This record gives sequence, structure tokens and C-alpha cells, in this order.
Amino acid sequence: MVKNNVMLSDKVAEQLLKMITIEKKFNIGDKLPNENELASELGVSRTTLREAVKFLIAHNVLEIRRGKGTFVADNKELTEDYGFSELENLAMNGMYFFETRTMIEPTMANYAAQRATADDIEELIEIDRIVNLNVDNTEYRTELDERFHCAIAKATKNEFVIKILPVIFAGMDMKSIFKVVSPEVKDYTINDHKMIIEFIKKGDAAGAEAAMRMHLMHAYNLAKEIKR
Repeated sequence: MVKNNVMLSDKVAEQLLKMITIEKKFNIGDKLPNENELASELGVSRTTLREAVKFLIAHNVLEIRRGKGTFVADNKELTEDYGFSELENLAMNGMYFFETRTMIEPTMANYAAQRATADDIEELIEIDRIVNLNVDNTEYRTELDERFHCAIAKATKNEFVIKILPVIFAGMDMKSIFKVVSPEVKDYTINDHKMIIEFIKKGDAAGAEAAMRMHLMHAYNLAKEIKR
């Protein structure tokens, strides 16, 4: 029982860190919601939340101010973007966009297959289920597809990859590429995602890498046809 509680508090600490560094829900100097409110939002007990907060305090992410509450610490590493903010304003052409993804994402899928937890796999399956339900909705499907790929990045447990992948997506407006819904889009979206998930579930790193490479080539070739 104690072991499970520790594992849950670790997940909560990770979730809070993501809220600060990636989602930017809390910035340096911001006060966190009160304990009851935050525990309710995260769906955990106050005891679990306290353990997560203690961990983040020990790592200079949060700080307690007596009589005032818990605040995001003044730690420049939390806001250092390593130049990513400039990349977010870079409008890449389609070729560079897909080349960059091909350089990164197959290896990313390889590591995801090696490191994915049951929760990671469950998240991928759920996102893919929603993608399939909305495969005819160009705008929403594109947003969900990005979430699917970011969930694979999350499964690598590599914070750099987790942070950089959304930046790469920000450099290209996928909605402008896939303006139409075609049978080809449906087929590669549904079938390729299913194959990638299966390899990750099995822990087959080489298979996941190959499936992701094929998936990206399908998208690239289709994008070239659509833009003609």
C-alpha cells in the first residue's frame, strides 16, 4: 500500500511539473490553489498531494511562504526555453517539416516501446479511439493526431523530446496541408496508429520504429499529392 502511494505521488509531482513547465498553467511566483482545491482537481488525496509538493520543494520547483501558501519557485531552469520560443515562430516548409519528424520520431517510437508504462499505453489507446471517431473532422482529427504523437513522446520519458515535439508541430500548419478528408487519410491514420500502438504494447522497439517511419512517409507522400 505504501509503495502504491509513493508511486502515485511521483505521478502527481510529474503532473504538477508539466503544468508549470509545459502547459504554463502556473508561472514563476504564482501561488498554487489551496490544498483541497488542487487535490480535487488532480483527483488525489491531500496526503498524496503533500508528498508530491514535498518532492518538488526539495527540487527547487515549489516553495512554501509561511502564512501565504505554496508558490512556484524562482528557478530559471523552469522557464529556460533554449531558444524554442524563436523556433515556434518559424514557418517551415512542408519538406523540412517532414524531414525533421523523420529524423526524430522513429527513434522516439523506439524508446517509447522500451519505456512505455501501462498508463502510457492506455493514454495512446484512448487518444487513438477518439481519433477514429473523428476521422472525418479535418480540424479536430489533426489536433488529436498531434496529441497522439506527443503521447508517444511522453512515453519516452525524455523531457527534451517531450518539450521539443510540440515546437516542431507549431512550425507547420497541418490543417492547411490536410484540408480534405480522403480515403487515404482515413486508412493511414487508422491503420498506422494501430500498428504503432501494437508494437509499443509488445515492447518491440524495432517494430515501433519501422511503423512510425512508414506512418510519416505516408503522411509526407499524401501531403505532396494534396498540395499539387
